[in-house]
Amino acid sequence: MDTGRAKSHEDAMRILSQFGIQIEVGPEAEHSRDHQIAVLTLVNAARRTFLGGIRVRGVKPGRLLVPIADTKCFAAAVQTLGAQIVEHPNKDWPLALIGSVSEIALGKPSWRLTWEGWRGGVLPARQEISKLNDHALCALAPAVSAAVCASEAFSFFAGDHPMAGRRAAGISLWNPGKNWLTVDASERQVSLLPSRLWMIGLGNLGQAFLWLLAALPYADRADVELVLQDFDLVASSNDSTSMLTQPPLIGQMKTRAISHWLEERDFRTVIEERRFGPWIQRNNFEPGAAICGVDNPDARRYLEDAGFGLVIEAGLGYGPQAFRNFSLHTFPSAFKAKKLWSHDDEKPVDKTMPAYSPSKHPELDECGLAQLASRSVGVPFVSLTAAGFVMAEILRRLNGGVALELVSGSMSCLDDIEVAHSVETPYQWGHAAAEVCVETF
Repeated sequence: MDTGRAKSHEDAMRILSQFGIQIEVGPEAEHSRDHQIAVLTLVNAARRTFLGGIRVRGVKPGRLLVPIADTKCFAAAVQTLGAQIVEHPNKDWPLALIGSVSEIALGKPSWRLTWEGWRGGVLPARQEISKLNDHALCALAPAVSAAVCASEAFSFFAGDHPMAGRRAAGISLWNPGKNWLTVDASERQVSLLPSRLWMIGLGNLGQAFLWLLAALPYADRADVELVLQDFDLVASSNDSTSMLTQPPLIGQMKTRAISHWLEERDFRTVIEERRFGPWIQRNNFEPGAAICGVDNPDARRYLEDAGFGLVIEAGLGYGPQAFRNFSLHTFPSAFKAKKLWSHDDEKPVDKTMPAYSPSKHPELDECGLAQLASRSVGVPFVSLTAAGFVMAEILRRLNGGVALELVSGSMSCLDDIEVAHSVETPYQWGHAAAEVCVETF
């Protein structure tokens, strides 16, 4: 609608209904957490974006090894999250390969998901590029490879990037901005995980954080305490952008719906249903590390004033050109929240596109049309990638890696990610972060 390709909302939905993806799953997924994370993350993200459907082959009805679906069977999890298990591929859709499966000659782009250490992404299946070993030192790596695959497939259908399907694309969560296909001897096995976190905002970013958190290999999730802060209801639009939202949740408070999802997986939760602002003050018995994923400069200004030892904030771009952009800031750092968000960003409004013609929306006045045109574009694969960097920031600091204060980039060009190292290092080392970490099994 924003680019003019769709002449109406109905036309936009018709275009999206032609987006679909075929997923081929190798035998490794029956016994590998990494492969199950990659498959289920791709299915969950694609279901919300590819309205034509998701078809999956090769899934066995074995045990679900990672608690990110409401079932204990892997095949049932694939179906619960929105895919159809089939015997024959759809020749009109691009192909995602996970595990030791061969490409099928469908005439459409094919991507091989691959990961190693803290790195993950996709390779064009038809190019002779050696894949990684598909062994993660950090469980986030297979998840971000799924996010990258969804992004590349979306670009192919949208027709807005000529290299989609023809290029390698991926990221390093240990050394953002470095070549993700190059072996990094400095990567460490994750042995410490966060045990107490304050989550500010439970929209598309907040739910992506929690999806990734649930995928981490906790020995006992009952040891993990999460403060969930949001004041809003689950809306119908959240189903297309947010990883934990399902239609039956629409109309519920986000805090309570997400709390139920987490407690079903044995996490302990505390609900805070006030808006975040200068009136929020952490006490000494509450989590000292906060993760923020709100699209609200008024809230972001006060992130340094609530008494947290560490704040990690993520934001997304908006508009038809920048909706693939993401950024991360940490505090304390050389940046100051009040300066970064010293004024409200005005989102550009272009009401000249045919989809925003008054004749298409007779029920809306000029103000209503402006509000419709200014709606942010949100897609789950961008939220997942941003969330991957956020969760990696905590894990990297806990497990002896470097601390960053800025990560900024775009899914359209993952080879060009801006990074700034932090001069402050709270929670950098595991032994100094006992208040927010727990050993994995």
